[in-house]
Amino acid sequence: MEEKKEFKQYVCLECGWIYDEEKGSPREGINPGTKWEDLPDDFKCHDCEVLKSDTDMWQEL
Repeated sequence: MEEKKEFKQYVCLECGWIYDEEKGSPREGINPGTKWEDLPDDFKCHDCEVLKSDTDMWQEL
């Protein structure tokens, strides 16, 4: 039986943009299926450029 991966979403609290692990972020060169914890600390919000390392500005959905 094939194991199904659980993908999560994270919302930027500054602007509302959502990072979806299943979709990735091709515009930033992040492949689909890339987990949040595997993103570099200098990953930025697609819209407002809040850094991933600014953990108070991101919330798991």
